[in-house]
Parts: sequence; structure tokens; C-alpha cells
Amino acid sequence: MNVADAMTPRSEVVTVTIPGTRDDALEYLQEQAFSSVPVIKETDDGEEFRGIISRDALIESPDEDQLALLVEEVPAISGDTSIEAAAQVMVEDGERRLPIVDGELKGIITVTDVIRSIANGNVDGDKVVDELANRDINCVYEGTPLTVAERELSHANVPYGVVLGDDGDMSGMLTEVDIIAVARVVEGEDDTGDSIANQDDDWAWEGIKAVGGRYMPTRNVELPAEPVHEFMTADVVTVNKRRTAEEAAQLMIEHDIEQIPLLSGDELTGIVRDIDLLRGL
Repeated sequence: MNVADAMTPRSEVVTVTIPGTRDDALEYLQEQAFSSVPVIKETDDGEEFRGIISRDALIESPDEDQLALLVEEVPAISGDTSIEAAAQVMVEDGERRLPIVDGELKGIITVTDVIRSIANGNVDGDKVVDELANRDINCVYEGTPLTVAERELSHANVPYGVVLGDDGDMSGMLTEVDIIAVARVVEGEDDTGDSIANQDDDWAWEGIKAVGGRYMPTRNVELPAEPVHEFMTADVVTVNKRRTAEEAAQLMIEHDIEQIPLLSGDELTGIVRDIDLLRGL
């Protein structure tokens, strides 16, 4: 199966256009719950693909308003690339979306598109999830303020946190999607300090003096400070170690999720992320 058989065609790809603002991308990511959005620029020669803007970029660069400065370059592939080869690029380069470019943007293939191919049996999904799961599990406490939990996910460099209750057992799941859904951009001002006159200036009076404050407008992504349990998903989909990659992929597509906790009985023993299923290819 080739990329062209699984991709989202250009006619169905929603994009943001530069020049534009971060609000354009934030609104799209919140409405669609996607991890990134493609960016294009209209030129005299037609549409030009410029890259993507990710959830991470919006959160990590809160003061940057121009879309052009938030764009990340990603590798491009052709429509006749195999699904397995596309999966390899995604795994090795850490990309969740790959543009299909042939002179112009022809479409986008995402991790979810590959997961759908596994779920439908179009590519190999016979490996058991116990062989693919990660044993290192990122966790957050359910009473942690969301602002702190977002930093924990960022420092761990993963898009999820298994939520633990007072007894140490799993009580829910928090993801980047949950966080971006309640994020909002706020306006403010930063005080850059007093403007100081040079002591040698002719107009300096009684030495160096502060001659007035200076302020610059800023934009920040603001998150609620309420505890994680108010934003997490409490009804968590899980999988046992005997399930296959195909069955795990079917659960991901059915419930629109990117990771599934692996249980042995009632004990949490691992996490199966969508990228892990791609690694199995």
C-alpha cells in the first residue's frame, strides 16, 4: 500500500496561510484537536507549502505572534512512497505529519492515517502490543495544577500523562489535546525597566537618572490553574498484552486517541503509543 492510497488529499486538508497570526493556528488546533496544521503561502506561481505549526510551537513560543516565525520544516515524500517507508520517516524524524509534495502540496499523511491502515488490515498488524509497549510511563498526580502538569509533559517530551490518584492507581489520562483545548492567548505588557541616561550626556542631571519606564506588548498562552482531574479523561481505554497491533489500532481509531495504557490484570505495566505501532512496521 502506498502513501497516495492512505493520505488526506489536498482538497480536504485545512491549512493556515502566511502572513497570519498564531490565533489562526490555535483556533484550528482547538477545533480539530490535531497536533499540527500545514502552512502555505500564496504566490504568483500558485500555492507554496512552507511547513507546519505544531501544538508544541504555540506553547513553547508564547510571545511570537507571526505564523512565519512559528513554522517548522518537515521532510516531504512522494505519493508512491510505501506506507512502511513513510512510517520509518515518521519514527526516525519524530514527525506526526508528512506532506506529499510533487511541485505543489498534493496531500498530507499523518500518524493517524497509518494507524487506520493498520486497523483496516492493509499493512502488517500482527505483532502483539506487549512487544511494542514502552515500559517508561509518564505520570502526573490528579491534584497537580494544570499549569504545572503542562510543564511536566513538556519536560518529559511526551504528549500524555497517565493520571494517578491518592492511592497511586490510574485515575485518568491527560493529553496535549486536553491542554490546548482550554488554552487561550492573552494580551499583556512587559516592563523592560527604566530608561537610563548616560552620565556623560549633556542633559544628565545629578548623575545617572531614570527618565521613564519602557513597556512592550506581549502575548502569552494562559492555562487554567485548576487541578488535573478537572481536565483529564476519566474513562480510560486500556489494552492487555495479548492484543495485536491491529486491535490496538482499531481502538485508537474508534476512540480517537493516540496512546493506550497496557494492563496486566489491574496493574499498569506500560503504554502503547501510536508511534509504537508505526515502529512495529
